[in-house]
Amino acid sequence: MAHIEKRGEGRYRVRYRDPEGKERSKTFTLRRNARRFQSVVEEELARGMWVDPRAGRRRFGDFAADMIKPRSNVRPATAARIQNYLGVQILPAFREYPLSKISRLSVQAWVDAMSQTLGPRTVRDSYRVFASFMREAERQGLIRHSPCYSILLPAMPRPEPRFLAPDEVERLAQAIDARYESLIYTGAYLGPRWSELAGLKRINLDVAQRRVRIVGALERVGSGWRYSEQLKTPRSRRTLSIPPFIADLLAEHLRTAPKSEFVFFSPCGDILNYGNFMSRFWKPAVAKAGLVGVTTHALRHTCVALMIAEGANPLMVQRQLGHADLRMTLGTYGHLFPDWDGDVAARMQELWLRTKAA
Repeated sequence: MAHIEKRGEGRYRVRYRDPEGKERSKTFTLRRNARRFQSVVEEELARGMWVDPRAGRRRFGDFAADMIKPRSNVRPATAARIQNYLGVQILPAFREYPLSKISRLSVQAWVDAMSQTLGPRTVRDSYRVFASFMREAERQGLIRHSPCYSILLPAMPRPEPRFLAPDEVERLAQAIDARYESLIYTGAYLGPRWSELAGLKRINLDVAQRRVRIVGALERVGSGWRYSEQLKTPRSRRTLSIPPFIADLLAEHLRTAPKSEFVFFSPCGDILNYGNFMSRFWKPAVAKAGLVGVTTHALRHTCVALMIAEGANPLMVQRQLGHADLRMTLGTYGHLFPDWDGDVAARMQELWLRTKAA
C-alpha cells in the first residue's frame, strides 16, 4: 500500500514499498496529484506491473550499447546489419532519449522522417531493429510498455516473382560458363537459397545416393563472404533428393573440377563471391540467353513453379525451400497453387455417391 504524508506547507510525499521491499517516495506540491500517483502505484503493485521510475531514465544509447554485445546465437552478418541500422538510422534519432521518454508519437515521427528519403525496406528494417530493443527494455522492466505499437509503416511493394520456364533454364545453363552449368540446374530444380547453393560443401553431397544436406551457407562479412553453419531458420537445415540427371552432372563436375571443399567455387578455387560471379558469369549468361530481369533468386522461384506444376502440395514446397512456416510459403507462392475448392467439392460429391450406392 502507498500512503501520503504532508511535509510542510504545500508538500505531499507518497511513500510505498516496491516489489523487492525497498521503500520509495515521491513528493508533490498538490494533494490531488499525490493522490493520483498513489492510486497508480497501488494498482500497478497489485497487478504486478510496477516499474521503477528511475529505470526509465537510462538513455537509449547506453541501453543499446549493452544489448549489441556479441552473442553466440546471433550470426555475424546479422549483428553487422543491426550495427549498421543503429549507427545510421536509430542512434542519431534516439541516442540521448531516456527510455521512458520515447513515445509512440516520437517513433511515428521518426518513421515518417525516414520515409521521406529512404526506401520502404530500409525504413521497415530500421524500425524492426528499434522495436526489438524497446521490447527488450519492456521485458527487463525498464519501461511499462514499448512505444512501438500501431506504427504506420511505408507499404512494401512486392515484385512479382520471376519464374523461368524449363526451356529458359536450358538456355541459361547452356549460355553460362561450363563450370557453372550444374549450378544452374541445381538451383532451378532443388531451390536452395543462393547462400546455401554457394555454400554447399562436397562433404554434404552424396551423388551415389542422390542426396544433398543443407547444413551451412555463405554469409556476407564486410566486403567478403565466409561459410557459416548458422542458417536462416531451423527448418533451413534439411536433406534434399537430387534428380538423377543432376546427380550425373554434379559427379562429372566434381570429377573434372579443381579440388575445393565447396561444390561451386571461383575459378581459382576460392569461395564463390556473389559480386564477382554476377558480373563475370551470371549477367553475361542472362544476356546471351536472351533473358531479362533474371536474378539468381529466380532459380529458387523457378523450382517452386516447377514443383507445383508437377503436383507438389504446399507442405512439400515448404520443406524443399526450408521456409520457417507454411504461411511464408503460401504468402509468396499461394497464387500458383491450383484452385482446390472445385476439386474438393467434386471429391465430396463422389464420396456421397459411393456411400449412397453402397
